[in-house]
Amino acid sequence: MPHLPVYFFSSTSNLIRRFAQHLHATDGRPLLDLSDRAVRSSEAPGPWILLTPSYKAGNDAHATLPAAVRVFLRSPVNRRRLVGIIGSGNRNFGDHYQAAARELGRVSGRPVVFEFELAGTPEDVAACARILAAFDARFASGPGAHQE
Repeated sequence: MPHLPVYFFSSTSNLIRRFAQHLHATDGRPLLDLSDRAVRSSEAPGPWILLTPSYKAGNDAHATLPAAVRVFLRSPVNRRRLVGIIGSGNRNFGDHYQAAARELGRVSGRPVVFEFELAGTPEDVAACARILAAFDARFASGPGAHQE
C-alpha cells in the first residue's frame, strides 16, 4: 500500500528533520522538505500530511507557522489536498505549545493527527507511524475515499 507523503519544515535545529527521518526509516514514508524552494513552490500530487513546528517569540502577535509552510499553503491545490497535520512543539512555550498545528487545523478543518515535543521519542515515531498507516489505508481505497 502506498504511503501518503509527509511535507515537513525543519529549522537549523533539525529536530523535525530527525523525527521525519525516523518516520521514514520506520515505514518508508516519502518525505519532502519545505525548506527546499522547489518543493515549497510545487503542488502536492495528491493527499498529503504536514509536519510543522510551532515557533513563538513570546506574545500573541507573533506568527507561529514557519514562512516556508505558509508559502506552500498559498496554493489552493495544496490546501485542498492537505489531509492531516502533525505538530512539534516545546512545552516551554506554555499556552503556545503546538499553536501552529492547532491553529492550522482549526482554520483548515483538517485534523491534528499527532503531536510531539522537540524531536520526539522512539515511542512517538512508532505511534505516529501507526496513525499514518490508517490514513494510508483510508486514502488508498480509491476515488471517493476523500474529498479534494
